[in-house]
Amino acid sequence: MACLISFLGQLPLGNMSFTATQICIQEGAKKAWMYAIGVAIVEMLYLRFALTGMDWVVQHRSWFVALGWITVLLFLVLGMLAFISARKQKKEERSVILDNQLHRFLLGLTMSALNPVQIPFWFLWTSTMIQTRVLPVTAPAFHVFTMGAGLGTIAGLALYIHGGNWLVKRNNTSNKTLNQIMGVIFIITALIQLYRMLYKPWI
Repeated sequence: MACLISFLGQLPLGNMSFTATQICIQEGAKKAWMYAIGVAIVEMLYLRFALTGMDWVVQHRSWFVALGWITVLLFLVLGMLAFISARKQKKEERSVILDNQLHRFLLGLTMSALNPVQIPFWFLWTSTMIQTRVLPVTAPAFHVFTMGAGLGTIAGLALYIHGGNWLVKRNNTSNKTLNQIMGVIFIITALIQLYRMLYKPWI
């Protein structure tokens, strides 16, 4: 069940999934998979918070609220930088998010960590499943559920890694266009996060 939930959660186009596609196109599938594993590990950690650590999260709510506002600012900046890069781009260059020496596994960890909305997402799902007794309140069940979520995340990103790579190459999409798409995704993500911070407190 966790695998399916996590897989479906990755399907809507977002900054993390599109980044997986860009890494595969510009740097190869191996680095894209390292990125995907990094994303999945942090999501599994957030899920464990939702399963066993919500009391701690509530007590440290201000930390997560601050992280939420930082996410809004960061995504807005990255979105604008992507548009600026696309406008100035005269040759096939790497995207803004990939124009660095950071190991792609660490990039996956970082981008996933800057997505704190995973906590309420999993909190709602796990609360519902525990209340309906679909998910037993036992350590082994929690372990299996968490591993399933990690596999679902990787499966969803794999779809973008290989399917997105195939689609972009089929349509001969330029890096400039990819930068523009990334800019749009970052701006939309920032606006969605801003709406959540203003109107839907999640902890």
